[in-house]
Amino acid sequence: MPDPTNTQIATALDELGDLYELDGAIVHRVVAYRSAAKAIRDAPVSVAALARQGRAVELPGVGRTIQDKVLALSDTGEIPAALKLKAKFPPGLIEITHLPGLGPKRARRLFEELGIDSLEALKAAAEEQRIRSLKGFGPKAEESILEKATAAGAGSPRERVVLDRALAIGERLVAALRAHPAADRVELAGSARRMTDSVKDLDLIATAHDSGALARAVAEHELIESAGTASESGVRARTHTGVQIDLRIVAPDQFGNLLQHFTGSKEHNVALRDAAVRRGLHVSEYGVLDDATGETHRCATEAEVYSLLGLEYIEPELRENRGELEAAAAGTLPELIEISDLKGDLHCHTTASDGTASIEEMALAARERGYEYLAITDHSASFGFGNAVSPDGLRDHIERIRAVHVEGIELLAGSEVNILPDGSLDYGDNLLAELDWVIASVHSSFQMDQAAMTERIVHAIEHPLLDCIGHLTGRKIERRPPYALDLEQVLEAAARTGTMLEINSAPDRRDLNDPNARAAAQAGIPIVINTDAHRTRGFDVLRYGVATARRGWLTAAEVANTRPWAELASMRKRLRPAARADERA
Repeated sequence: MPDPTNTQIATALDELGDLYELDGAIVHRVVAYRSAAKAIRDAPVSVAALARQGRAVELPGVGRTIQDKVLALSDTGEIPAALKLKAKFPPGLIEITHLPGLGPKRARRLFEELGIDSLEALKAAAEEQRIRSLKGFGPKAEESILEKATAAGAGSPRERVVLDRALAIGERLVAALRAHPAADRVELAGSARRMTDSVKDLDLIATAHDSGALARAVAEHELIESAGTASESGVRARTHTGVQIDLRIVAPDQFGNLLQHFTGSKEHNVALRDAAVRRGLHVSEYGVLDDATGETHRCATEAEVYSLLGLEYIEPELRENRGELEAAAAGTLPELIEISDLKGDLHCHTTASDGTASIEEMALAARERGYEYLAITDHSASFGFGNAVSPDGLRDHIERIRAVHVEGIELLAGSEVNILPDGSLDYGDNLLAELDWVIASVHSSFQMDQAAMTERIVHAIEHPLLDCIGHLTGRKIERRPPYALDLEQVLEAAARTGTMLEINSAPDRRDLNDPNARAAAQAGIPIVINTDAHRTRGFDVLRYGVATARRGWLTAAEVANTRPWAELASMRKRLRPAARADERA
């Protein structure tokens, strides 16, 4: 039998972790299988092949026990431990554990307290409003369960991959193809080039003086699990991580046409074609046809395509049909922010909370990136995951931060303070007043209704010592939707009080998202782009925050931390003249 793919191995290990959790195993065993599953899912080469060489243990979180299970799955199609556990539970109960947001612990409670052992029984219980009576569920959770149970089995679109995982593959393939002797030009296209939150597949556009050789180079690359027939026009392939790859090879004088077409978005291209028709032109991946002359213009660059249509060049991040064509025609496209514009980071963590590096190590890493200042913002007292800084310990932490001196970078004593369910902050004002920077975020009670969540955040925004709201909507891309929120009310409160809003650069957050960031900037609210780094390499994710800002049409002037710290500090509401006047009144 063929070796299982990395995705199949990871799915089997995730299921084994779920089964152990259903069975009440200790949490470390459950976490071990889930950690191994993630490492295997993200592995760029065949893990089954590694296991046969005894090298799967080189992956993080994969020991000999898990390697043996990978070999068993490869040889027999099953993991014996999983078969044994499956025999202990109804098959329908295992299916319930796969519903988003439910999980093994809650599924077991439903089974033990309500006898729910299948999706059908789950739907019936939700329709009969029996689930809401269980502690920790409630009406809203019951509605969500009914919606997910109804959708289960109805089929789902191809799984989307968060952008950083997709780029780790796409950029490696692009680099390999550019280095190939047959290649002339190679570019990443599609939604990955537009830097969307997640992607379904990866499009590569190339020119080559030996097209067949370049297509074969993709098919034979170690990242590729399977591939179709390589031809002069390209090849389709699939990576070990399950990502679909489409390489298209074109003549040099059509490279711009193809790159523009396959970069998209669909909405942008439809609007572009409609605008072209009004000028007597027809745009396609093959060229720009002029009705008046019958000539098809083939374009070696995208700039030529847009110029033929009377438009300024439009950056890929803007191509979503959100007014970019009108702006390009009028010559009013914004000068988008660049990574090099950022002068500091105002959200990072150390070993004082849930980070992995010391204050000095984070400072050195930030200086290496070119930052002029860095705010250390470890979690406050009520943070529910890992360590946090207690009120009694905060003053000592402030002193430790101020005692670290790294030449070339200014360290700021800050905190990521929790916004409690009533909208209050979990440090007293006397402590908050001692900090150089206060960012506050929601880390619990995500299921509040829209009115309550909005009131909670607005109340926090109105706190006179709060500088910024972090990851405003709490979303996790492809994993957790944003919580209910009246954005208009929140933006009004932030603009009224002078509270800044964060674009969190973590690739699975990017929160504010691009439409919200654009709305905030249009409301006059200063934006800060932070990495939320928890380790020294964490500053590398800045590219995703900047991409989000660019997709939101932001310029450097609209982002507060493009300024030196002295200038940015004067923008804090506690230091603004209007705020001081209010305090005196």
